[in-house]
Amino acid sequence: MAHATRLLIDGALVEGAGPPLAVENPATEETIATVGSASAEQVEAATRAARDGQRAWAAIAAAERAELLHELARGLRDGTDEIAAIMTAEGGKPLVENRDEIGWTAAAFDFYAELARLQTGRVIPPVEVHQLAMVVKEPLGTVVAIVPWNYPLLLLAWKLAPALAAGNAVICKPSELTPLSTLALAPLFDALPAGTVQLLAGAGDVGAALVDDPRVDGIAFTGSTATGTAIAHRAVERMARLNLEMGGKDALIVCGDVDGEALQIAAEGAAWAAYLNAGQVCTSTERIYVDRRRYEPFVEAFLAHARTLRVGDPTDPATDLGPMVSAAQRAKAVAQIDAAVAGGATLLHGGDRAGQERGHYLAPVILTDLPEAATILTEETFGPVAPIVPVDGLDAAIALANASPYGLGANVYTTDLESALRAGRELKAGTVWINDPLTDNDAGPFGGFKRSGLGRELGPEGLEAFQETKHIHLDPRIERKEWWYPYGR
Repeated sequence: MAHATRLLIDGALVEGAGPPLAVENPATEETIATVGSASAEQVEAATRAARDGQRAWAAIAAAERAELLHELARGLRDGTDEIAAIMTAEGGKPLVENRDEIGWTAAAFDFYAELARLQTGRVIPPVEVHQLAMVVKEPLGTVVAIVPWNYPLLLLAWKLAPALAAGNAVICKPSELTPLSTLALAPLFDALPAGTVQLLAGAGDVGAALVDDPRVDGIAFTGSTATGTAIAHRAVERMARLNLEMGGKDALIVCGDVDGEALQIAAEGAAWAAYLNAGQVCTSTERIYVDRRRYEPFVEAFLAHARTLRVGDPTDPATDLGPMVSAAQRAKAVAQIDAAVAGGATLLHGGDRAGQERGHYLAPVILTDLPEAATILTEETFGPVAPIVPVDGLDAAIALANASPYGLGANVYTTDLESALRAGRELKAGTVWINDPLTDNDAGPFGGFKRSGLGRELGPEGLEAFQETKHIHLDPRIERKEWWYPYGR
């Protein structure tokens, strides 16, 4: 398969003039393409072109912009087979999951195409009856979207779709591990003014150059807490708008009222939440707290289900888990597993290469008997690892879940409405899923508490992240006001 390797700058496809990026297939460890990263001159050209592109794009009526976004969604759906294959080749996620991702990506463009036609402002009561007062939503200007490798198109769309809908120009920088699927989107933007959307490959130096550029009005980032914090420090010096979705250590709680078939379902749901995309999901379940009364049967059901999962070729429709994205990512997860076992934990299942001779495979892991201070219960893993811990009721589970410095998401299984409502109130996380883990909703805001980030994506909040709010106060009369000087008249 020939891969798109050229950058999109000011409406033209160009070869990257910076250092080359070798793109690896994590299932075979073979280099499948080489992409030239953006040079400093190309970053400059893209940033300059974004200014002109944004003015032309913002001048298009909202209804027409909406139709162009719908056309982008149609183009994505039409290209599902080709784009999904690219995503699997460079990222290792099973093909079935990448096909789903493209559908979700297209849906985000459709959602914001319509939302932006309604969320342009409002009229508010004036100070005096003959006046007019308005709240107007305007685009920020130029936005940089820095996107990770685990969901390269979906997490791009969560930034690109609302930013475009609001009238911004967007410079997109995908991860250096997975640039091909993003670069393959270039033809979809042909109908937009040149410079409205630009695609730049590169590593951290390219991202830093964009973050530091005073012509960039907003930065939307998904990635590690360390990188996001560094971006925040750099951007705050010039007060650029920030939207940051960073690390997580999501907990899943199984309450004592869950039993019988419901407990079996909870075990299967927890396995899906922990192992989806080989555990490389921002909201992966990385800690499972089970009421002590249900702990042993839950572990038995979880283990039995984990043993049925197939690890292997991500292009095979029967595969449940593909490889991890890189040797470094796999090594990080293995180091945490080894440290947990050295500290007294029991490796109940997995941890090997699942019979694969090559590729960054890691058979899904189950850990029990964990010390309370185990690193694997406190630091983000981002791998197919499920630590299962018994707890003495919902109080203890919520306390442990909230003890983390992260607060991206949390999951709860319960048949008790009071417990569900209480967990929803008390868990310190941006999303609390009850009996349905990891289900996203375009209309619902997504983001984290604490060190998991700033701002929200999706929903009306996701559009507002790329808008400036202006109050316009209009008095059609030119007349003196009684509250002006002199006070003594």
